[in-house]
Amino acid sequence: MTPVERRASGSLAAVFAARMLGLFIVLPVFALEAARYPGGGDAAMVGLAMGIYGLTQGLLQIPFGMASDRFGRKRVIVIGLVVFAAGSFLAAAADSLGWLIAGRALQGAGAVSAAVTALLADQTRDEVRTKAMAIVGASIGLMFAVSLVAAPLLAAVVGLHGLFAITGALALGCIAIVLWWTPAEPSLHKNAPRGRLQEVLTHPGLLRLDVGVFVLHAVQLAMWVAIPAMLVQAGLDKANHWHVYLPAVLASFFVMGAVLFPLERRGYLRAVFLASVGVILLVQVGLALLSSSPGLPALGALLFVFFCAFNVLEASQPSMASRIAPAHARGAALGVYNTLQSLGFFAGGAVGGWLAKHVGTQGLFAVSAVLMLVWLVTAWPMRAPRPGRSAEQVLADEAQAT
Repeated sequence: MTPVERRASGSLAAVFAARMLGLFIVLPVFALEAARYPGGGDAAMVGLAMGIYGLTQGLLQIPFGMASDRFGRKRVIVIGLVVFAAGSFLAAAADSLGWLIAGRALQGAGAVSAAVTALLADQTRDEVRTKAMAIVGASIGLMFAVSLVAAPLLAAVVGLHGLFAITGALALGCIAIVLWWTPAEPSLHKNAPRGRLQEVLTHPGLLRLDVGVFVLHAVQLAMWVAIPAMLVQAGLDKANHWHVYLPAVLASFFVMGAVLFPLERRGYLRAVFLASVGVILLVQVGLALLSSSPGLPALGALLFVFFCAFNVLEASQPSMASRIAPAHARGAALGVYNTLQSLGFFAGGAVGGWLAKHVGTQGLFAVSAVLMLVWLVTAWPMRAPRPGRSAEQVLADEAQAT
């Protein structure tokens, strides 16, 4: 990586990390703490409160992404972070589940993921794009691990209200990073022809990635509707859940680094990608079988395997999306991609809560396994983009594969 690429990767990874720490820090305790609010006894409403963030993200990712193509990445990112901070402070002040849902919805309206990812893609070459995305992904995963340790401890001191206040403060810190640390954005999007939304909605390769990111994050959030209760059922107090989460997340980083980058350089990205999808499918089957009588060692092993595959997909998917998208429509393409990611969060929380309530934990994991199978079939014809390939050449590869 060049110095500019390292600075761009580091600063935007820090933005993602700080913002996602604010989101993740409530996740391990959300279902348990939200139950204390008026109306918190309804698992479906608690699931809605978890997932509504994804719905508003999904509605606004495309407009934010297209706006970043037209008006500049940094300007759009700062506006989105201000909105996200406002939603965090509203959630911090909430005294009912309804106001908590409103705060989460406003948080989601700060839909900057597409603009941040597009800015990172603008500032890195194809040859190092996956590495740059992996740095972002690793920072997100590290923040997830930190949140698993810190959330129960902080929740015991400041409660869910305080966790949301911390989230708002982190969002304000992200604005400072974007303005004063992130390198100046390149001018390619300012004078280039504008891409049409239809251009990215009809691209087979992008559509496969869009389906994939929806399924991945729906399954991820649905899992966390059930996993905390399963750990408690296995005999682990909620304050000690990080004893399982943290080793699984940290060890999975080493596995990703040892597998993804060497095999991508050798031309095996497609095989690693499809294998990771298959592994998460098997994890869902394992969790379904384990749900009636969960054991702590088995749960820990399944979570470790899940995070190994999840980290590979989190690094490779946005990299491939940015590489096969037309450069002049990169913000729009990543807007669609992040819209499907956000809708996956929403579906995972809302539908996961409904499934847990009406068909039980085993049914929830069975549905997740079916979704992973659908993704595996959809992704099978994919072709991994090669460095230096134009969007038109990649599209021709996809048509030939289909």
